[in-house]
Parts: sequence; C-alpha cells; structure tokens
Amino acid sequence: METPPWRERVRAEEELLEQLRLQTSQAAKRRAAALLDGVADLGSVYAVAKELGRSHTAIDKAIKKHRPPAGTDRPTTTE
Repeated sequence: METPPWRERVRAEEELLEQLRLQTSQAAKRRAAALLDGVADLGSVYAVAKELGRSHTAIDKAIKKHRPPAGTDRPTTTE
C-alpha cells in the first residue's frame, strides 16, 4: 500500500484538526454548563473548586470563557 501524496495527507490532517477544534469547543461549553450546575448545587464557585480540587480562579475563568449567552439554553448532556 502506497502512502498518499503529501498534499492529500496535509488536507486530511487539516480536516481532522478542524473537527477536533470543534469538538474541543463544544466540550468546553458543556463543561462550563456543568460547572454552573455545580455552582447552583453547592452555592459558590469556591465550593465547586474545593470539591474538584481546583483553584477557584480556574473554575471562574472556565465558566466566564465558555458561558452560553444570556437568554439561551445551556448545553446539556443526555447521558
């Protein structure tokens, strides 16, 4: 089996990278929604951070960076 030409390999890898970027972005939004649910459940970002063993700044930044716009439904998982 011959190796495809380099242009085809580059094109295929670029497509894969784009798919991975999209999946990463979607996962970050779902994670932010889950963190917001944790804040609602535990009462504060600090409590969520303590529960997860992370800094409160890391949790706060993740929520702020990937929070869905106000007035829209937050992404949820069906599992």
